[in-house]
Amino acid sequence: MAKHILTTPIQAADLEGIKAGDIIYLNGHITTCRDVAHRRLVEYGRELPVDVRNGAILHAGPIVRDHGDDKFEMISVGPTTSMRMEKFEYEFVKQTGVRLIVGKGGMGPETARACKDFGALHCVFPAGNAVLAATEVEEIESANWRELGMPETLWTCRVKEFGPLIVSIDAEGNNYFENKKVEYNAKKEEVLEEIYKHVSFIK
Repeated sequence: MAKHILTTPIQAADLEGIKAGDIIYLNGHITTCRDVAHRRLVEYGRELPVDVRNGAILHAGPIVRDHGDDKFEMISVGPTTSMRMEKFEYEFVKQTGVRLIVGKGGMGPETARACKDFGALHCVFPAGNAVLAATEVEEIESANWRELGMPETLWTCRVKEFGPLIVSIDAEGNNYFENKKVEYNAKKEEVLEEIYKHVSFIK
């Protein structure tokens, strides 16, 4: 697996050569953006208050300490299940021009189609590393749609070497999780056939 460092703003050319399964580290900015924000944009036609074109979003509901005077501290920022956003992601990528989507677990064919059509990546932040992820946030620069509560607020963060991020869908639409399922299922059938031979012999 190759290692890549991306810095926002990210151009389509920056994604060339990056393949599903590669490792990414992000410098620059990333905005937390999950269920309600996707729904507001796609279903209700509300423009995002943050420009994420050529930028990055994180499917996450962080824990943030409010120090007052619009000063915040990231305590924990664990990714949430990306598949919940699957039904929105094609239109979301189309409308916003976002280049990097980070979350937990894989995504499906609509996200793969968006990555291929518009030049984007979906990446996975390894589970169980929410506190580590928070240490890679240098500053929370803005907080939008705070009326939605802490998990759904759009927290725009300046980050340094945010990762490791595993590319689950590359800009050609290759889906690492789905490809591995096919590979594992093929191996499973081979193993089962071998087991059945031995079971038959024992009988």
